[in-house]
Amino acid sequence: MKHIYLANKKGVLFFSFFIVLLTTTKQGFAQLIYQPYSYQFYQKLNTAEYSTATSLHTAVKPYFIADSNAVRRVYDSLMISNVNDSARSWLHRALFTEHGVSIKNKEYTFYADYLTDLQAGRDLLNKRTTYLNTRGYQAGGTVGDNFFFYTSGYENQGKFANYEAAYIARTGMIPGQAYNRSFLGYNDWSYVTAMMGYAPSKNFSIALGQDKTFIGDGYRSLLISDYASVYPLLRITFNLGKNVQYMAMWSYMEDQNAVRFNVVGNYRRKWGAFHYIDWNINNRASIGFFNAIIDEEANDQGQLHGFDVNYVDPIYFSSSLGPSGAGTVPDHTLIGFNGKYKVLDKTTIYGQLLFDQSLSAANNSSGNAWQLGFKGSDLFKVNGLNYLVEYNTAAPYTYSNQNPIVNYAELSEPLADPLGANFKELLGIINYSIGRFDLQGEAEYAKYGLNIGNINYGQQITLADNINIPTGGSANGQGLATTLKYAEGTVAYIINPKYNFRLEIGAILRQEKNSQTNTKTALVTIGLRSSFRDLYHDF
Repeated sequence: MKHIYLANKKGVLFFSFFIVLLTTTKQGFAQLIYQPYSYQFYQKLNTAEYSTATSLHTAVKPYFIADSNAVRRVYDSLMISNVNDSARSWLHRALFTEHGVSIKNKEYTFYADYLTDLQAGRDLLNKRTTYLNTRGYQAGGTVGDNFFFYTSGYENQGKFANYEAAYIARTGMIPGQAYNRSFLGYNDWSYVTAMMGYAPSKNFSIALGQDKTFIGDGYRSLLISDYASVYPLLRITFNLGKNVQYMAMWSYMEDQNAVRFNVVGNYRRKWGAFHYIDWNINNRASIGFFNAIIDEEANDQGQLHGFDVNYVDPIYFSSSLGPSGAGTVPDHTLIGFNGKYKVLDKTTIYGQLLFDQSLSAANNSSGNAWQLGFKGSDLFKVNGLNYLVEYNTAAPYTYSNQNPIVNYAELSEPLADPLGANFKELLGIINYSIGRFDLQGEAEYAKYGLNIGNINYGQQITLADNINIPTGGSANGQGLATTLKYAEGTVAYIINPKYNFRLEIGAILRQEKNSQTNTKTALVTIGLRSSFRDLYHDF
């Protein structure tokens, strides 16, 4: 235990007191349901989340659906949980209304599904054929009223559109999923999610496993999003009274670009610690306070310093609480705010602010990012018509650090907006569900500045923020001025909502243009797809 540092005693005692208090609260609530996060599914919960009749903590995702009876009712209707198909054959139920395996009794529940994601596409402009071939599974269940477990796994092969192929070649990553094992001219990758959780009372829950976390009420998050690949995490959530919720999460991430201690060793590791306090002021307004710290596991000489138990302190911390000493890289700290206000029933304005406190003194960037958007459901009083309009921007070098090992990324992919930093972005999404048909459209327009030669203009957050930077001031969009135009539309027929099994037709139009290149994509796809995972193409 020589790499574990002494903790702040008051903080640990305070934390222990709340654990004891909350775990001894009287039980008596519905079984937990762990619903993997994807924007496409979660936006269908808008009618419950953003009604002025409810006061829900909506920012931290994935949800434990039993957290709210209002959300549970909408969730059950989406999952057609009230349908009784017991007279039908097992094959009919597995294809259309039930899990492939489903067991329910008073002691425990269990379900399991085979997940397929078969997709074929054609880039009409570049005469390029694309495809996706995924074999996967999901399994989950509960034990009693207090314990849940969930796991999913995916083995994939595929060929991507031109701009995604360039991204994979540059980063070595399949966007938001896993590192690429290129083989015989196609991409090959796999990954697993696994979560288990315990909620001894309605006020406290703890979850452990490997997955993603999203904080925010919009499509993007400038605090922490689900864009990067999965990582090991421990997440604790408890309610302080009726209107305050506290979340603490600790994660273990990787950086494949950092100096490695030996040629055949693993990628360098780093710790992440995150706090989020959400205060529902009333049924209409809420504000949340965010704090994050990224810390290397070892320095470039291979000297370990381990996980500092000061990070378990439930009170917001500063970098001064982290480990120090010769050769130790300073922690990367960020703070932020998330808020929403329901201007009308089912219509919400939301926003975020983020301040990067660890920028190098060598550059003059403000090191901040902000978001403003509005969203709602039942637009024009049409049931099931959901919409969102959102603006995001991040100053150059935000999320970067002079010590790249502690940048705000997991395996070279941003933990916030996929555009990194030094960008401005406006997007809109509309979704309409009627019966088992689901239609969605998205449009995006973005401006950002790319690097020129070896000059770092602050868009790539994995680069050091004090090396090869331009002299003088810093302005959003500096560098090679680039515009991105993106439009995507999908039409899906939901065959089985239990595991989002659907027949889907989609199209993407994309143009990325600057003075040096003009990359165009016109992709049409058709697929038989399943699972709730988010696969982002809009970057």
